[in-house]
Amino acid sequence: MKYFLLSLVLLTQKILIGQIGGETSFNNLNRGYNARAISLGSNFITSKDTDVNIGVINPSLLNSQMHNQIGVNQVFQTGGINSGMLVTAKHFTKYNITQSYSLRYVDYGKMNQTSETGEITGSFIPADLIISSGFGKQLNERLSIGMQINLLYSQYGQFASLGGSLDFGGSYEIKDKKIVTTLLVKNIGYQFINFLNQSKHPLPTEIQFAYSHTLSHAPIRFSYLFHHLNRWDLSYNDPNLYGTIDPLTGDSISQKKANLAQKIFHHFTPQIEILMSKNLHFRFAFDYHRRNELLVENRPGLAGFSFGFGYYFKRFNFEYGFSSYSIVGSLNAITLSTNFENWRKKY
Repeated sequence: MKYFLLSLVLLTQKILIGQIGGETSFNNLNRGYNARAISLGSNFITSKDTDVNIGVINPSLLNSQMHNQIGVNQVFQTGGINSGMLVTAKHFTKYNITQSYSLRYVDYGKMNQTSETGEITGSFIPADLIISSGFGKQLNERLSIGMQINLLYSQYGQFASLGGSLDFGGSYEIKDKKIVTTLLVKNIGYQFINFLNQSKHPLPTEIQFAYSHTLSHAPIRFSYLFHHLNRWDLSYNDPNLYGTIDPLTGDSISQKKANLAQKIFHHFTPQIEILMSKNLHFRFAFDYHRRNELLVENRPGLAGFSFGFGYYFKRFNFEYGFSSYSIVGSLNAITLSTNFENWRKKY
């Protein structure tokens, strides 16, 4: 355990200053690829059960119950953009290690290729790919750790980019109190090849902490996610507003800045799961940071809100997730998962 913690400290020494949006590469690492996660704000890292899809988000949640589980995920986005994930896992009893294998992709659809004058010269299909393998190990009754290796590739017409990243996580579970806490450091990596063979861009490295608690006398699980802990101020100040003068009065217009409470809430995502029965779960979440980043002024709509449900049959599971980015865009996700062992006849 001490070597694992030492590795986390060493690897995060140079990433404690957050990156500004648009200055990092392979931001598809932060997309939601799973219906359950999307319905809970896209980052859900505190449920230690049979859901192999969550093990891709946080490798420390990989466990023996995910052996031979397979998950198929499809996400539909505004503008004809599709993304998805295929994942499975295998448990190695001899080493007490569970290993996952996953493929994530983003398909942006067919686009026209044009010259500098706007003349259409052909077409291309841009796409992003992430090939991953994760490892999770139970150290004792309560503590588990995990690591995931990601190979990153993007192809946009004649331009391509290649990179690699690592995710590290640790989870602490108190089963009798139904409590799970997690620390996750993700997207630590490097862009090996840039699109234009110029300077390399950093990856969207992020530190997350989450706490989950299922009530003893009610079928409700509350989870609290704190994200982007490696950057304090996530609020946005429009540089175009600096020095703006009111044309009627001639007075300068001061830009309203986020106060302390707002800066804290930018890091906080509350998540709720209502476990109606063994077969039916409902989910809700609210991301204050996403709402403030993406809402359309004067028409905020459901920006930042997400919800969904999961229905669990005898042999397979069906899950749906919805997440609103703004009034002009949202995500709809579907997940099917099963275990091949459930389909074998038992004599």
